[in-house]
Amino acid sequence: MLPADGEIAGLLALMLLTEARRPARLTADGELIPLFEQDRGKWDRGRIAEGVALVEHALKHSRIGPYQLQAAIAAVHDEAERAADTDWAEVLALYQVLSRLWPNPMVTLNQAIAVAMVDGPRAGLAFLEPLKTDERMLQHHRLAAVTAHLLEMAGDTDAAIEHYRAAARQTTSLPEQRYLQSRITRAQSAT
Repeated sequence: MLPADGEIAGLLALMLLTEARRPARLTADGELIPLFEQDRGKWDRGRIAEGVALVEHALKHSRIGPYQLQAAIAAVHDEAERAADTDWAEVLALYQVLSRLWPNPMVTLNQAIAVAMVDGPRAGLAFLEPLKTDERMLQHHRLAAVTAHLLEMAGDTDAAIEHYRAAARQTTSLPEQRYLQSRITRAQSAT
């Protein structure tokens, strides 16, 4: 009904790009598979192409908004043939724009991951510092989970395990608890 609205197109693109990854998001027994470990051969390339075309058109022909930027970030992930091929500098640049346009702790959390991928895990951990005093995030499991992941990347396994445990205690999602427990087990076996 509003084909010229860039944010509606951005939201549709984001939905398509996210849905395209659904077949690879869970194991056969319902365990979570993180984006980095997903079998990209299971992703729906038709939905990805449709989502990419929508967001590219919206970014060129309308005022930039948060949905378009989130869709653009998803497009960068979805267009990479392998997780290692992800253009993290582009992802970081898009998060920098998104954080100015739509500042919120979840954007900061995701931006910290992009910072870590571009500048190293310690830079990502430093980027998380302001969230440690943000009332909205203090009891949220994702802050502890991202901190754990970045600590693990930095080689601080003991601290990573403690943060994974905190995240597992904070989430009410059983699949997330099981995933976080698997990260603990994996980290413990690496020591």
